Amino acid sequence: MSACVPTRVTDPNRTERTHPPHSPPPAGPRRFRIAGADVSASIAVFLIALPLSLGIALATGAPLQAGLVAAAVGGLVAGRLGGSALQVSGPAAGLTVVTADLIHRYGWRTTCAITVLAGIAQLGLGCLRVARGALAVSPAIVHGMLAGIGVTIAVAQLHIVLGGTPQSSVPDNLRALPAQLAHMRPAAVSVSVLTLALLLLWPRLPGRAGRLLRTVPAALVAVAGATSAAALAGLRLPKVDLPSWSNHALASLPEGPVLGLVAAVLTTTLVCSVQSLLGAVAVDKLVAGRPGLSPRVGRSNLDRELLGQGAANIVSGSLGGLPIAGVAVRSSANVHAGAVSRNSTMLHGVLVVIATLLMVPILEFIPLASLAALVMAVGIQMVSLNHIRTVTRHREVWVYAVTTLGVVSLGVLEGVALGIATAVGVALHRLTRTRITHEESEGAHHVHVRGQLTFLAVPRLSRALHLVPHGADAVVELDGSFMDHAAYETLQDWQKTHTAQGGTVEITGRHPGTRISEPQTSGDCRCRPWTPWRNHQCDGPRSVPPAEKKADGPDRSDPDPAGTGGASGHELARGISAFQRNTAPLVRSELARLAREGQQPSQLFLTCADSRLVTSMITSSGPGDLFVVRNVGNLVPRPGEESGDDSVAAAIEYAVDVLQVRSITVCGHSGCGAMQALLASEPRGARSPLKRWLRHGLPSLERMADDSLPGGRLAGRSPADTVEQLCLTNVVQQLEHLRAHDSVARAIEEGSLELHGMYFHVGEAEAYLLTETNAGGVFDRVRESDLTT
Repeated sequence: MSACVPTRVTDPNRTERTHPPHSPPPAGPRRFRIAGADVSASIAVFLIALPLSLGIALATGAPLQAGLVAAAVGGLVAGRLGGSALQVSGPAAGLTVVTADLIHRYGWRTTCAITVLAGIAQLGLGCLRVARGALAVSPAIVHGMLAGIGVTIAVAQLHIVLGGTPQSSVPDNLRALPAQLAHMRPAAVSVSVLTLALLLLWPRLPGRAGRLLRTVPAALVAVAGATSAAALAGLRLPKVDLPSWSNHALASLPEGPVLGLVAAVLTTTLVCSVQSLLGAVAVDKLVAGRPGLSPRVGRSNLDRELLGQGAANIVSGSLGGLPIAGVAVRSSANVHAGAVSRNSTMLHGVLVVIATLLMVPILEFIPLASLAALVMAVGIQMVSLNHIRTVTRHREVWVYAVTTLGVVSLGVLEGVALGIATAVGVALHRLTRTRITHEESEGAHHVHVRGQLTFLAVPRLSRALHLVPHGADAVVELDGSFMDHAAYETLQDWQKTHTAQGGTVEITGRHPGTRISEPQTSGDCRCRPWTPWRNHQCDGPRSVPPAEKKADGPDRSDPDPAGTGGASGHELARGISAFQRNTAPLVRSELARLAREGQQPSQLFLTCADSRLVTSMITSSGPGDLFVVRNVGNLVPRPGEESGDDSVAAAIEYAVDVLQVRSITVCGHSGCGAMQALLASEPRGARSPLKRWLRHGLPSLERMADDSLPGGRLAGRSPADTVEQLCLTNVVQQLEHLRAHDSVARAIEEGSLELHGMYFHVGEAEAYLLTETNAGGVFDRVRESDLTT
């Protein structure tokens, strides 16, 4: 019998049994099922897409039905074939200016043909697998392009908001604006103002009722509210006019100069592709923020996304629809609404088709001024202050400004070309313009390098370094973000030579005291700050466990054989010294900020006191991120029980009411000594302080023994033993104890606090998150997020 069970020897004195692999069950017929989360998410996306699709079609000057066609095709075709499962595609505000210019130059039918040709070009790019090359475009250029398009949209739609007709370009619209203000129509303005007011105020509704109402998209509320008000007031305004589908214009053979058509196809392909790929990357980041979803959805396949977008543009153009791209607003709404697969995107496309066929009489009540106000708000939001701050911080504001002005004044393709030229010029300027100075102060020679240190600056660097006398103290301050190999070797060779001649050299970064060179290696420790933790002893002598010391007798090399703390005190002092030398310079500015502003942690992390649990390492957190409470067994005493120790309850109250943390995590771990002690405890044993504390874990024992209560279990495998089963069940039980605390219950009811359960397997270095509390406490493995740079 024993021969049928394979064994794996992990220790000379221990044999661990493993189970043989099982054959997978025979696969039955697959049934198509749509998750409830996908259904609800598709409805939310549909309610946003319907008014925006009409508004974007209005802004381009295309037939209004073209926006609905593009929304349906984007959901069905791009949603099914694209490489990003949760990205929603359709008519995008970023394409408004390009499409409007094409319609003005070539007419609607030729614009549809250009859309088809752009889709074919996208198919070619996808087959060539060049999708990631599009991400090499500087973010400042992309943000500048979107900002320029946003300004163009806002200025054009302002004329419709005022009751007039927009011109063909931004300069013409600005010149016509004074006359438009003098002859504005009060009815159109009032409807537009009401639309904008609802857009602004709806997401800010307070209280519990506000949280419920905010589930309805603001765009739908704004358009519906303005339409209802206009109908009740009897206002006579231009409204949506959807002609019969029998008169719907389809694509025809392109007509016009060949070079102009080629440029139009390239422009449409560029804008559609870049916006879709950047949108897919943004969706990946949103998915990574939802625990447990990233392994199920997977990272976006950017080449497949290009193929899906190309197919969608071919179909949309052929059916007389607008160009299609990934849309940030709808994609973000899809992820936040809880979508778990591409079925949500496709179902939203089905809903658009149904609305197009059955809701035409309702849609024709919508005033054009309301749609114009909605699109104008979208255009204004495309000029992001956060993007401006980011490019300013990275010293790329000139690239952003030139791109924006180029798009506004000349067009999208011309503006992007100017932005690329400016970015190249800025990069060359940074590489060639490097200032190197030498000065002597307080007995030390300072060589200050400001700018990028490349081979072009090596002659000047050598001259400055040779001004330092032999044997003198030198400080080299590098105030830049790049140093190539030639400059590095020059600096290192001079440092070795100068040190050999009796001098000293300190190489620092931008802030004084911040070393950028590797710290000096000592004989007993080679730790580096912020590297993966190995052991405090590093490469030094292995510390002998107490049990071995007792068996072998006193260690003659131990400076404190009596156990008075000398050796541990030396180890503590050595650790502090390493911190002050290597790590403190890296965190000093951040800790100084925290000292000024006070702590603002995002979550309370309640875990065991076990020394193997390093919370900052497991959660990749730093100073100010976690408010940590540790005790034996990660226990949360029920409120009101006489325990003689209110420290846990006090920490919970302080974290929730004072620090206003947004989440509380209870983290258990494998091999917990407290759980082992609970299993081995005798009811009538001596009441030591440890046993008095562990009685708060007795409800976990009772829960594990009661089959009617949901305990804890791991997804994909059974608990290794009774101890692991109790560790998992204990996390579920302590979460129930947490909910009994007044401050926690109140915050949960207000929607400002979330509770999470976590299990850390020490031997596997694997983290599990509690995902299904109603189904028995299922802990799913947390896999490494697929990040896209």
